[in-house]
Amino acid sequence: MAKLSQDDLLAQFEEMTLIELSEFVKAFEEKFDVTAAAPAAVAVAAGGAAAGGAEAAPEQDEFDVILTGAGDKKIQVIKVVRELTSLGLKEAKDLVDGTPKPVLEKVAKDAADKAKEALEGAGASVEVK
Repeated sequence: MAKLSQDDLLAQFEEMTLIELSEFVKAFEEKFDVTAAAPAAVAVAAGGAAAGGAEAAPEQDEFDVILTGAGDKKIQVIKVVRELTSLGLKEAKDLVDGTPKPVLEKVAKDAADKAKEALEGAGASVEVK
């Protein structure tokens, strides 16, 4: 097998979605028995110490998916909102018309990412907070 250069690998990673990249990192960590988050934790700790010794904020585990704009394909966005929620047609239309509005509240990171990806695929503008 030909050895890939660092630039080739980066080009491959650029084509991946965040979910695919997250799954790759997990598989990499398991295969080589390493943790990719360790340098980030050290950087956060160093940044916290540099900022006057303030403790790092606990990692957020609940996210809100906020629809900020419907885009050109409003009907498609309404369909996706209905798939993601238990709203009826009128309620979903009102939500899309009244942007910015939360579509999902207090959901896990992976659910928020999937919802954001689905809404953006339909042409909507989305924020995850």
